[in-house]
Formats: sequence, C-alpha cells, structure tokens
Amino acid sequence: MAEPIALAALALDAVFGWPERLYRVVGHPVGLFARVIRTCERQWNRSNRSFARRRLLGAVTLALLVALSGGAALLLEGAIQALAGPWAWPFVAVAAWPALAQRSLLDHYQPVAAALSRADLPEARSAVSRIVGRDTAELDEGGIARAAIESLSESFCDGVIAPLFWLLVCGLPGAWAYKAINTADSLIGHPEEPLRAFGWASARCDDLANLAPARLSAVLICLAGAGGWRVLRQDHGKHTSPNSGWPEAAMAGALGVRLAGPVRYDGMTAAKPWIGQGGAPRLEDMWRARAIFLRACLLAWLGAGGVEWLL
Repeated sequence: MAEPIALAALALDAVFGWPERLYRVVGHPVGLFARVIRTCERQWNRSNRSFARRRLLGAVTLALLVALSGGAALLLEGAIQALAGPWAWPFVAVAAWPALAQRSLLDHYQPVAAALSRADLPEARSAVSRIVGRDTAELDEGGIARAAIESLSESFCDGVIAPLFWLLVCGLPGAWAYKAINTADSLIGHPEEPLRAFGWASARCDDLANLAPARLSAVLICLAGAGGWRVLRQDHGKHTSPNSGWPEAAMAGALGVRLAGPVRYDGMTAAKPWIGQGGAPRLEDMWRARAIFLRACLLAWLGAGGVEWLL
C-alpha cells in the first residue's frame, strides 16, 4: 500500500493552513531560516570585504542553511520511521505540512478581492501591499488586481508545487531544503547592492530548484484554466526570472489579460515587458484566478496521489 504522505500534508494545509494560534506559540520554521540568514548577512556581508569574498560567504551561508534544514529533516524523518514503523507516514505528513502554503496563499489573496468588491481602494492597496514588494499607494483597481494575480500565480510554484515536488522526489529533507533555499532567495537573492554578491548563490540555487516545478505549475494552470498555452509559449521568457514567467504567463493566457508590465519600486518605475494579451485584469478576473488556482491545486493532489501510488 502506498503511503499517502504528500496527500495527507496537502490535506492538513488545505484544512488548517498554519493557524495563528500555533504561529504565536511555536512560530514557523521559515522564521528560523530567516534568523539564520539575517545573522550571517549582518556578520559576513560587510562593505570592507571584496566582492568575491562576499560571494563566497553568501554561498557558505546557503550551504549552512541547507545542511541545517535538510539535516534536521533527515534526522526527524529517520526518528519517526524508527519509532512508528509502518505507521510513520502520518507523522511525516505532519512534519511536511508547514512546508506547503495553499491555504496561506488564499488567506492573503482573498482580502484583496473582498476589499475591491466593496470598492474600498485604500483597504485593497493595504491588503495587496502584504503580498507584493512594489509600491501600492497609487494603484487603481487594475493595478491592484494585476499585482494580486501575479503574486498568486508565482506563489503557486513557490508555495505549493515546488515544495510538493521536492517532497515527492527527496522526502521530508527535500521539502525543507527547498523552503530554506527559497527563503534565502527571498531575503538576500537580489541583484542590487548591498546583496548582489552575498545573495548570488541563493538566487542561482533557487533558479535551479524551481526549474522543473515552475514548468509543472504552468502546465497545471493551463489545464485548470482550459487554455493559455499560446501565451505561455510566447511570453514565459519575458520575465526577468527564468522561472516566474512560466506560471505568470500561463495565468495571463488562461484569463485573457495582461500581467507584469511597468511597476514602481521605492518611487522608481521599472519598465518590465507585458505578459499576455488583452486588457488590465479586474475584480472578476481575480475571482476567476482564484478558481483556476483551486482547480490547479486539485490537479496537484491527483498527481501527487498517482506518483505515490506508483512509487
């Protein structure tokens, strides 16, 4: 009988997310990763060190983080299997549960749509500012919807498909090593100074870790949206990231809207190319994107179940 570890972890995440009460009591493993990264960055990413040395120390930081996360997960998985034997799988699923973020993505996305449905632009801007890094103070309805849909489609890879993929491929250590890499990329994997050298290894490793999951995410979105293949094929390479353009182009094509395009960061406009064809997304497109996300998650469940059964 196949052990449905991934399915059980997906179910726990879908039902419970990561409850606020639990977060207040024990925090979240990603918070521990962030503390390690920030400590290393403060100590090692100093301007008096050479570019090459800062790049090396950034790689050491990433290696230390992956060793800690993957090693701890490996030891935990081994201990669970030794203690629980054939009934280890539910406990391994519980340990994998926090690595997934289906419910969390929706919990952050839905308040944006709810605020727009009330025509409350200030609240919608505030809600979307919690999930994107761009300037949101002057966004109109189309800009708010665009930012939220982009975040949902890209995070479908980072928060659902990639940790699920590495859980299926490498077990619990794979899921948590991926989360450590992705957290490092989010915090320090930036091309601007003062992180350009120190975060180089994290950014490149995250690109590699998301290579297959990003393409799987795009396929699932197109299947769930019953379309989008042409835009996916034509526009996935327009994103600055080698991976983020795949789910974003798939969602743009499935919805028949334009995503990406010029955005403002810290008061400066970044002239990014448009992805997709059609007009700016609106509130109704946000609800359609939510439905596509849910169907894509269901397809991921079916795929994970099939893989576990075959294994």
